[in-house]
Amino acid sequence: MAMLEQIPAMIRIIFVFVFVLFLIRKKLSLGHSFILGAVLLSFLFGLHPKPMIVSMTKSIVYPKTLSLALIVSLILVLSSSMELSGQMKRLLKNFRGLITNIKINLIVFPALIGLLPMPGGAVFSAPMVKDLGTQSDLSGDKLSFINYWFRHIWEYWWPLYPGVLLATVLANINILTFMTFMCPITILALYFGYLPLKGLRQTLVKNPGQDSDVSVWPFFKEMTPISLVIIPGLGMGIFFSYLFPNLSVSKEIGLILALFMSIGWIWFANTLSRNQIWKIVSNPQNLNMMYIVASILIFKGILEDSHAVGAISNELLMLKVPLMLIAVILPFLVGLITGITIAFVGVTLPILIPLIHSLGETAFMLQYVMLTIVCGFSGVLLSPLHLCLILSNEYFNTSMSSVYRHLWLLCAGLMGSGIVYFLISHWILKLI
Repeated sequence: MAMLEQIPAMIRIIFVFVFVLFLIRKKLSLGHSFILGAVLLSFLFGLHPKPMIVSMTKSIVYPKTLSLALIVSLILVLSSSMELSGQMKRLLKNFRGLITNIKINLIVFPALIGLLPMPGGAVFSAPMVKDLGTQSDLSGDKLSFINYWFRHIWEYWWPLYPGVLLATVLANINILTFMTFMCPITILALYFGYLPLKGLRQTLVKNPGQDSDVSVWPFFKEMTPISLVIIPGLGMGIFFSYLFPNLSVSKEIGLILALFMSIGWIWFANTLSRNQIWKIVSNPQNLNMMYIVASILIFKGILEDSHAVGAISNELLMLKVPLMLIAVILPFLVGLITGITIAFVGVTLPILIPLIHSLGETAFMLQYVMLTIVCGFSGVLLSPLHLCLILSNEYFNTSMSSVYRHLWLLCAGLMGSGIVYFLISHWILKLI
């Protein structure tokens, strides 16, 4: 142990990160990778087996861990319910024809799918994008890019994404404040993604046999489950936080109740059978996602209880490494290597947050988390391991390199814009 203590904390933590990323690259589940990473972390930082087990247990039974795991599981049930019941297909079908501009249709179809965190969800919108693209003579690589890019415009702030929820829990940021601050990133993503469509001719899009006068009501009716989650969910969260100010999960209770309401509405409105409901509920993916959330929070707990974070903070303070540089490079690299949002959030924020506090930058926590999300997710978008990118390219029969021609410049623009947004908001907050 004495020999290990002589090794700089940064070297030890880099070794743990490389180990975790290696396990992920070797196709070991995220949950297993983080648990094994936590065990290695305990050993390298001198945390004995008994306090390690106590730390792990404490992290699992922590109310925030339980509520977050339940929320993520319910979101997956919601997504599966909308998919199995055919509600998502009807949602897309009822939107088609409301707006006749082909550019807007190309954007909206994958964007609507993106409102729900479906693994490999880009394939769901691909047939609609292909149909519209055929009318516009767009190449396969451009169609794959459109389908992939606009599918992911919400992931910076949309509260149904596990990475967003985990980031707000780890940084202890109010979800509404986070959503408001992060919204401009989606607007930027829309603008950047729209640039390659500028030369596209305006083609009218209509369903076969469709009347010129299309009602908007069927579309909004199919949007009911998503509306039920967002509006009452956030509203009840605010209400419960005022009603029970000392309850750490008061905001989460509102979202949990709204998710139950939304899922119940889908099952009732679509008259799903018991077998269909059981198929949705018993999906192993739900348990796996709960396990991933718990394992990431266990990893975070070990980082704190082994005093690894304090040691790393002291070393970085001595080296005078700019915090902004860490918030740009570290999440980008982890996102690029893993291709998974929840992985870069779980790996980088437990390191960055204590550093932010140590350097007296606590007042700018929101700005640093924004920068972490933007840079980390840019890495995820560019990752060759990202399932949506692989499946979208396969569907449109195009190569990774062809799609990268459209992607890399936009991701660079997004990261650059994130840095500018950080600097401006940081400067304004300092003046106040």
